[in-house]
Amino acid sequence: MRSKENDAATDKPSSHGVTSVADASSDGLLGAAEVRLLAARLGVNPSKQRGQNFVIDGNTVRRIVRTAELRPDDVVIEVGPGLGSLTLALLPHVARVVAVEIDTALAGALAGTVRTRRPDLVERLEVVLADALTVRELPGPAPTALVANLPYNISVPVLLHLLETFPTIRRVLVMVQAEVADRLASPPGNRTYGVPSVKARWYGDVSRAGSVGRTVFWPAPNVDSGLVALTRTAPPETTASRVEVFAVIDAAFAQRRKTLRAALAGWAGSPALAEEALRAAGIDPSTRGEQLDVAAFARIAAARVTPAGT
Repeated sequence: MRSKENDAATDKPSSHGVTSVADASSDGLLGAAEVRLLAARLGVNPSKQRGQNFVIDGNTVRRIVRTAELRPDDVVIEVGPGLGSLTLALLPHVARVVAVEIDTALAGALAGTVRTRRPDLVERLEVVLADALTVRELPGPAPTALVANLPYNISVPVLLHLLETFPTIRRVLVMVQAEVADRLASPPGNRTYGVPSVKARWYGDVSRAGSVGRTVFWPAPNVDSGLVALTRTAPPETTASRVEVFAVIDAAFAQRRKTLRAALAGWAGSPALAEEALRAAGIDPSTRGEQLDVAAFARIAAARVTPAGT
């Protein structure tokens, strides 16, 4: 899992046109020098396998916290806190931060870092050594927000897993690869609209919340990043379950160039049964999946006819 120090920043050009990196130590945050020194003391070498790119700019983590629109009583899940850059920025603004970290060394050091830099806030921190892809329960009060820099290669599965596992999460702000951010926030009819776009909207309203450059990290990643915001809403009204709706979505985009009559033939049992379900849901069978919103997929799932003999 990526422990990339949760970023979300705007690169701040200096008067000479060179990106400057703020030293945030005056308010307890980690700047470039502190991040490198802390990593050296812990014997931590950023792991490419886990996508560890630590944020070295205080303005970046301040921007994340500001954009997340958190409340003083929020209980925040942070995935992959790494050395603590975002953790230190979150703690003054919320009641509790539950930091889920898979790296044993980083998880073991986080509370000590907070105790050293912000001893007045250490009681608000809970560190959980776990894989965010499989975690199913967390200590303490139920989480109300998710604010994290998600691992690039598993960002969508982690996001969907946590939204489903913790229905009390009302607000999300995550940093992901720019391409993934575009997909998550894409509306129907857009070329980047696909499975992540539709499934995320089962849980709420999704929007792009900003872009993030590469220079605020150490080491600098090879791709740009983006912020995605989600505000929890009720799922579409349907007699179908979430699992049933997601099965339709998967089938529709597995062959996205085909019409839904053809793409959903395997899911429905035959092209004729797919057409019957589509017409019952009020959808033209010649439509393609990329043209439908999540409510339309929910109607299709509810209209499915079980083939005889199954």
